[in-house]
Amino acid sequence: MSDKPSSGEVFGIPYNFERPSISRMLKSYWQPGDGMLVEKPFGIGYTLNLANWRSWVALAVVGALLWNERGGSDDDAVGDEDPVEVVVED
Repeated sequence: MSDKPSSGEVFGIPYNFERPSISRMLKSYWQPGDGMLVEKPFGIGYTLNLANWRSWVALAVVGALLWNERGGSDDDAVGDEDPVEVVVED
């Protein structure tokens, strides 16, 4: 049986399949000196760095879009309008 690496990079995308611990999870999601995206503590790809203010702006925008999509305000509801009759002449 060959030893496969449990962490590394494939085509520039990081992966880590080591068993996650609480300290590694906290260190991964809170890195004050790094940018908006950091490597995931478990899995493939990147995740948001919650120590960066841009991550909170992105979360707020996503939350506002979800709230609007799920019918946050009834004033602009599309389903409340009367049906429209369309006449097509050949």
